[in-house]
Amino acid sequence: MNKKLIFLDIDGTLTPAGSNIPPASAMRVIREAQAAGHVVVLCTGRNLDMLAPVLALGFDGAVASAGGLVVLHDEILYDCPMTDDQRDVAMKLLKEQGVFRTIEAKDATYGDEDLGDFLANAGEGNSELIRWRKALAEDLNIQPMSRYDGRPIYKVVFMCTRAEQLQPARDALEKDFNFVVQDVAAHNCLNGELINRQFDKGTGVKCMAEKLGIAIEDTIGFGDSMNDKEMIETVGYSVVMDNGSPTLKAMADMVAPAVEEDGLEKAFLDLGLVENNKIPS
Repeated sequence: MNKKLIFLDIDGTLTPAGSNIPPASAMRVIREAQAAGHVVVLCTGRNLDMLAPVLALGFDGAVASAGGLVVLHDEILYDCPMTDDQRDVAMKLLKEQGVFRTIEAKDATYGDEDLGDFLANAGEGNSELIRWRKALAEDLNIQPMSRYDGRPIYKVVFMCTRAEQLQPARDALEKDFNFVVQDVAAHNCLNGELINRQFDKGTGVKCMAEKLGIAIEDTIGFGDSMNDKEMIETVGYSVVMDNGSPTLKAMADMVAPAVEEDGLEKAFLDLGLVENNKIPS
């Protein structure tokens, strides 16, 4: 088999949403795939700070901040934060409409102080909502917005109850930013991300493949939610977890079992990335 470049989303794909601990079966096949010569990188909406515990498990690099930062081992291949003006306009217009905001720098994350109360009243619904609720509950380095010191921001995560609350920000920023709204509705909660149109997970895939000299047809992407759409569209072969977005599953070359059902292990086996006889029964 040709050397493959494998991209793994984290929340809802590599790990249960909000967790930093992949199933043992997933890590076993990932390590065996790497030993066979394949390259395995993370491809996530998380910033470097939030993905660091997972990256430390031995991955070869990361497409972080939904493509805004691409890292191969210790080398930064791409780095594109928002401008200060873009950040200030987004923050002002979202706040004026009562939208709850979380902003992500390279090495820090800040959230509106009352976000926890908002999430406590929202229903279950998708992996992004669950991740943020757990991150707040477990104090995973999401600092109060009052501590934000002006450092460059790569992404804004938004949560609100009505789509109309996003309209002023859309009017001002949609020419430069994609408003990625999760299509799995949570009761009384609309959530998504403000992503710079200069990049996405798909451009991160291309950047990493070009650096490594690996053809796009030899790339494989694993995801579960709509912020994985561009990755799924770009890679040579796409896999979506069964716990994922119905829209994304319809786009995939393969639907794997859910992350909690050893989905990555089974997909790696089906794709021939590891040998059957290396996996204990």
